[in-house]
Amino acid sequence: MAETGVPHFHNEPGVPSIKVGSKEFMCIGAKPPLDHPHVFLDMGSDGEIICPYCSTLYVYDSSVGAGHCAPAECEWAGDSAKAA
Repeated sequence: MAETGVPHFHNEPGVPSIKVGSKEFMCIGAKPPLDHPHVFLDMGSDGEIICPYCSTLYVYDSSVGAGHCAPAECEWAGDSAKAA
């Protein structure tokens, strides 16, 4: 089921912006245990959105691919990463 859920992204590297291939996703701020509340963000018709908790700028880029981001290190797989 985790593969069909809402993508989660973080900005632990502290990059100025993250390109995302989905307009609906969750921002977790940093990797646990330093994460902020997991916030659902929806760009709607806009091309960018800022997380109200960590001020990360997310920019929509369809070339990244749905559910992915650039830099790729900002993708969070959660517990599914441990199972692999």
